[in-house]
Formats: sequence, C-alpha cells, structure tokens
Amino acid sequence: MTFRILALPREPFAHLAALSDPALAGRDIRRITVDECPGTPCRVSLEDAAVGETVYLLPWAHLVAASPYRASGPIFVREAAIMADPEPGAVPDMIGRRLLSVRAYDAAGLMVTAEVLEGRDVADHLTALFADDRVREAHLHFARQGCCGARAVRA
Repeated sequence: MTFRILALPREPFAHLAALSDPALAGRDIRRITVDECPGTPCRVSLEDAAVGETVYLLPWAHLVAASPYRASGPIFVREAAIMADPEPGAVPDMIGRRLLSVRAYDAAGLMVTAEVLEGRDVADHLTALFADDRVREAHLHFARQGCCGARAVRA
C-alpha cells in the first residue's frame, strides 16, 4: 500500500501578509525573515524557505479529533508559498533530509504506533504503516525542532 504526503492549502494563510506585526503577535504568529537554509520548513510548499524570505511561525492544530491525542504545534508558512502536490510515494527533500518522529493514528484519532527515523527511510516506513488497515494517517514531525512537517495518508 502506498502513501501520499499532503501539504496544507495556501488559502488559510494568504491574509497574513496584510496584518501588522502587533496584529500577528495578538494571534500568536510571528513574521520572520529567514537567515539560514535549510532550517525553515514550509507546510504549504513542503520546501525550506530561502535566506531573505519572509515566513510566518504560527500554531497549527494538526490532529483535530475527539481523542486524547488531539494536538497542535508550531509550523512555518512561506509568505510566497505555492501549495505542493507530491505524487503518491514521493517524499519531498524537506522531509527526506531530517530526523523525524512518525506517529500513526487510526480513524478514532488514537495512536497506533510511533517511531523516530531518518527522513531517508520514511518512504519504506510509511509504505509498511499503510499496509496495516488500522492506520488512517501518519504525522511527520521534525524530531529536533519539533515542528509538524506534514501529514501522510493512504494513496
């Protein structure tokens, strides 16, 4: 069984550029100019932002379920992001080059399994996860910085 890594749509973040820094701060969002690459992984483009690019650091509910595992965490979104659409079985470089915490969830939002692995191994791991009928989705978190990197579903 193969998988598909999903990016977030651009639309929920399009209005951020029009907000002032104080208005963003009031929503727990920070506007940042990137000073190092790689280092700022965008959830919309599934690419690292380039040096000099503007990104937004904000909280994001990545597991919205009536479950004890309901969760949110920080994400980055590039101001000029274009939504990525990876092919089934493809792993964007942004994910493949990082240490990951991969968490698999069932239809009730309960964790089935979790593993820490190198991004270069994530394709094989996701393929094996989705061979298990209990697994509905997997969340890929960057183990070192802790941001939620992407969500994967059965393709």
